[in-house]
Amino acid sequence: MQTIDTRGLSCPQPVLMVHPHLGDDDALDVLVDSEASQENVSRAAIKRGWTVTPCQCEGYVRLELRKNGAR
Repeated sequence: MQTIDTRGLSCPQPVLMVHPHLGDDDALDVLVDSEASQENVSRAAIKRGWTVTPCQCEGYVRLELRKNGAR
């Protein structure tokens, strides 16, 4: 599983970093540190058929992205 760290970046950069991986991988962890990035990355993943589980960490959120049907 790959981790993509988008902390410190403003939109649309986090979505642009994650988008290419939504077709290749079955699972991704994406680190975000703003509500806008969390919402935009989540929306892009869900639109492509992924499930998104946010996990609150100290100072940032880890978005667990899983392709529907993947474990």
